Amino acid sequence: MKMSPGSTIPAPAAAPRSLALTFDDGPDPVWTPRLLDLLSDLGATATFFVIAPCAAAHPELIDRIAREGHTIGLHCDRHVRHSRRGIDWGRADAAHALELLDGVGVRPSWWRTPWGDLAPWSAQVAAEQGLEIVGWTVDTHDWRGDSAERMFAASAAGLHSGAIVLAHDGIGPGARRDDASETLRLISLVAAHAAHANLSLDAIVSLDAIADAARVPG
Repeated sequence: MKMSPGSTIPAPAAAPRSLALTFDDGPDPVWTPRLLDLLSDLGATATFFVIAPCAAAHPELIDRIAREGHTIGLHCDRHVRHSRRGIDWGRADAAHALELLDGVGVRPSWWRTPWGDLAPWSAQVAAEQGLEIVGWTVDTHDWRGDSAERMFAASAAGLHSGAIVLAHDGIGPGARRDDASETLRLISLVAAHAAHANLSLDAIVSLDAIADAARVPG
């Protein structure tokens, strides 16, 4: 879940005067609905980078995510670092994941790789599948199980217009927490900060809004 040392994944632009909230490792049958309730209360939209087998197991959550105006991106089929595998594995993983997502009515444009880890072949596979690799500018490290207050204090300096915030609605591999309750509390703190700064909380905007410098070289 945390970014590998030395890995660099570009982050696309958020909408003007907005923070882009992004969530990995879901959908989770307990915590994703609670997060969606919270986002609805806040009038916020977000981008969900889903693990394809989890999405296939919970099509009702994928339907709700889309119906409530959020964006769905690809995370993976198997939560494995790209740098530990070859391109044939990468092609197969992406293809199977996209097949599962197609089965629940989703064709994503965005791809966030597991742990934000890239191999030399990642951009090629993304291009072959018509995907754009997405990074982040603020890592909440919520997988560690820290309190919402501690995560907010560590993240606050980066919570400005155009920021891409990484959090998790699922309890993914390597997590040192049993639930996502502190993530939900953190999002409430981020929302209060955004309101004070006159920022909206939005999903990542269209591909046309990505600056050339934010693209993965093909």
